[in-house]
Amino acid sequence: MNSGAQATFRLERGATGFRHQNDPPLPSTDLRACRAAWYDAARTADGDVDGFAERECSRNFHTATLTNRHGPHTALFHAHHPLVAFVATTAHEYTDEFQEPPAWSAVLSASGFAVLSAAQLLSPLTPAATSALSPAELHEITYWQPPTVGATLFNSWD
Repeated sequence: MNSGAQATFRLERGATGFRHQNDPPLPSTDLRACRAAWYDAARTADGDVDGFAERECSRNFHTATLTNRHGPHTALFHAHHPLVAFVATTAHEYTDEFQEPPAWSAVLSASGFAVLSAAQLLSPLTPAATSALSPAELHEITYWQPPTVGATLFNSWD
């Protein structure tokens, strides 16, 4: 692969948070592990946790905030896979608001979470990226038409 090419980020089954009623249950990210990792991150960032909001009805992600000397930081923890994204502010849904993770986010990786880059999250949704998804998830993607991998991973579809 040439140095300018980037491998496609492949979404795993359950990435959208949807399944058909006959499909096996989706995996679940341990909420306690998310909270513990976020508190570790706050200590590493020399910051204070401002909040950790468990996912709501249609959201497939938890939201965490902390503030340090560089200002506020907001992370999204995927509810079904150990994935983390950073955004500027808390919102109900995201399309292109993803940011590069701060250096201190390596502590989240050390806790078992994949911290996603802005480039990964902002990459367009391609057939290669969605090849592992279930028919129910592909149906939702056709309906909602998310423009990016990040908008697919961190959604508030109902």
